[in-house]
Amino acid sequence: MNKSFQKLFDTRVQQFVSDKRSHKIFFPKAEKKQQAFAKRSAEIVKVKAAGRIMEESDEEEFQTVKYLAHYQYLIKQKGILYMEEEVEIRVAKFYKDVLVSDEEIKPEYQEHDATTAIPDFDSDEERLSYQYNRLRAVQYAERWWNSYNPAYKRFENDCTNFISQCVRAGGAPMRGFPNRGSGWWLQNKNWSYSWTMAHSLRMYLANSKIGLRAREVSSPDQLLLGDVICYDFEGDGRFNHNTIVTGKDANGEPLVNAHTYNSRMRYWAYEDSSAYTPNIKYKFFTIVDE
Repeated sequence: MNKSFQKLFDTRVQQFVSDKRSHKIFFPKAEKKQQAFAKRSAEIVKVKAAGRIMEESDEEEFQTVKYLAHYQYLIKQKGILYMEEEVEIRVAKFYKDVLVSDEEIKPEYQEHDATTAIPDFDSDEERLSYQYNRLRAVQYAERWWNSYNPAYKRFENDCTNFISQCVRAGGAPMRGFPNRGSGWWLQNKNWSYSWTMAHSLRMYLANSKIGLRAREVSSPDQLLLGDVICYDFEGDGRFNHNTIVTGKDANGEPLVNAHTYNSRMRYWAYEDSSAYTPNIKYKFFTIVDE
């Protein structure tokens, strides 16, 4: 099995940089990535892939392996090189050590019961002054993009919790404790809806007048490092993912870090994601200093 597993990764690396479509019969991910980069006049020039087996089972001559895959893509765009990374969970099936299928386990981006996801924005709290430190927010996003700070609670669907931590590292003040439906906060093993729920954070950023505040902008190129992008993959009005801007590509478009699945310096549009649909909607928020 180890030889078959290693052969799987060796093959995958070649598929990302090959222009032969027949090589991608079992791995449409590679073709999707190539197409997304080509639209931006970018290309994958080198790939590294590593895997860690999470579960495996045998049934007669069939073997099933659930594994975590970590990809590193060296991207070239208009003479500029940068590294994109992503982690995903996959299931591979072998018959007599021959690969039969290899599929991604699609992440569950919708985080909580949407009926309780809208925070209360009315507050009599005192206006808090702060200077948002974008560098520290980005440094935090880079440090923890593929791991979990033990100082915080970890959630199975961790994208918004991660973004809240990044923004907090940039100096944004919490407010609203102990009302979970008010403000943006985490304290005493409890938290506001907006701290952990994608749609709640999107609504909070659009409406908050004190503490952590943001201004919606019309296009992603207007965002700065440390700003936030919200995603409604289905286009149904319920936002289910958030990312933080950690870089810009050669066209001045945002590159983002995120949890669920963990990724860094990923192109903001998520067109290569299994969650992407033609109905996707975005909201772009730049953090406002108080």
